[in-house]
Amino acid sequence: MAPDAEPVPDTDVIVVGAGPTGLTLAAELRLGGARVTVVERLAAPTGQSRGLGFTARAMEAFDQRGLLPRFGRGETPDISPVGHFGGVRFDYTVLPGAHFGARDIPQSLTESVLETWATDLGAVIHRGWEFTQLHNGAGPDSSSVEITVRTPEGARRLRAAYLVGADGGHSPVRVAAGIDFPGTPASRVMYLADVVGGSLRPRPLGERLENGMVMAAPLGEGVDRIIVCPDGAPPREGAAPVTFAEVADAWLRLTGEDIAGAATQWVSSFTDATRQAAAYRRGRVLLAGDAAHIHLPAGGQGMSTGILDAVNLGWKLAAVCRGTAPRTLLDTYHEERHPVGARLLVNTRAQGTVFLGGRESDPLRALFAELIEYDDVKRHLAGIVSGLDIRYDLGGDHPLLGRRVASRVLVGPAGETSTNRLLHSARGVLLDLADDPAVRTTVAPWHDRVAVTTATPKPLDERDDELSGLSALLLRPDGHVAWASAAPGGDGLSAALHRWFGSPTRPAP
Repeated sequence: MAPDAEPVPDTDVIVVGAGPTGLTLAAELRLGGARVTVVERLAAPTGQSRGLGFTARAMEAFDQRGLLPRFGRGETPDISPVGHFGGVRFDYTVLPGAHFGARDIPQSLTESVLETWATDLGAVIHRGWEFTQLHNGAGPDSSSVEITVRTPEGARRLRAAYLVGADGGHSPVRVAAGIDFPGTPASRVMYLADVVGGSLRPRPLGERLENGMVMAAPLGEGVDRIIVCPDGAPPREGAAPVTFAEVADAWLRLTGEDIAGAATQWVSSFTDATRQAAAYRRGRVLLAGDAAHIHLPAGGQGMSTGILDAVNLGWKLAAVCRGTAPRTLLDTYHEERHPVGARLLVNTRAQGTVFLGGRESDPLRALFAELIEYDDVKRHLAGIVSGLDIRYDLGGDHPLLGRRVASRVLVGPAGETSTNRLLHSARGVLLDLADDPAVRTTVAPWHDRVAVTTATPKPLDERDDELSGLSALLLRPDGHVAWASAAPGGDGLSAALHRWFGSPTRPAP
């Protein structure tokens, strides 16, 4: 090696943070063939579960990787058809395929499933390693990124091609990279506790009372998750941890129920602070999950949005690390996910105003109750919270372009399969729906990155059949449509393959 040559990186990608976002990203990177090292400040998982389940789109993303059976709920976890927006309840199934998500899966289980998945795929995870310093990588001309981590054996330097901060709302990686985090500060405090033996009346979607909102959801074995949101309660000052006495006092004031004598598994608090990173990428440093966006927890959207950040980023970053795609592919991560995060912040702030506002929000609540009677409004709000209406702006005017494709049963020469099953390996998928040799010839030079399936979809009610009339469809590894055509011949397919999967290799034999 020449004296001024860049040292070989220790790994392709360093991920800081072993929460749901970081673990999903680690697995996605391994599926894409990239080497990945995860560093996590905590020596062991806490076992606590701020999140309880995930949205319909996150559940669909897990199904696209074949993960759902690992959650111990069979092929499909229990889902809730009835949800809410800002506390106003309605049936989400008014939107085809939509539901309020899987609501009985603790975050601790989700993290355990994702960690096993990532390590089985070959991800290296170091617990008790704390990120402390970024030496280079955030500059536009950086050729690698180097960090220092504090380990039980002392400080250590790590080098990689890229660094991803999935390290929470306070994100030391984001701060070190100099990425702004604008937004609105906290205006209220809310309390959370897992109460043992409280025998509480279930209020799984929350209940608006005269002076605030309370929620109670059974977690099994005599344990209830409660959330208490008193009207006008200001953010807590200082760093002193919340006590159960404070939570029980707030619960008593709002409900009249005395739970002070109950035991607790853990107690915490949160706020409605709302912020979003100005950039999801700076040089070779990227952000995902809470490091990129924080907001009021509403509808279980936070963890799910972070997981979907990882699903969007993983295949792109792996392709760049393997050299099969140019670095400019990473620009599409911010371009696609930043608007999703911005819309998330708008909808959670709106829900907070409707559900958690005091008496001044009564007129807004009454108006929402009227609007929710319209099916178009229900479909719109269900699409927002479920994540099923996400459409990336990829250019072009085909109505499916940039959207996800719902799981469909396909029938071909080899028997039945499904669109979700075809995505298990996180490769691109070309669906040849008209047995067209021209499209198969076009995609052949990308055979190492795009699988071809010739099949026809099982018929649906034509009103709900988004594949009706299509000749072929190109799916990205994240399940979003990169190209679609109703005409035979594959016009525009080669351009889409170059855009999303880089330059071709030799044609398949």
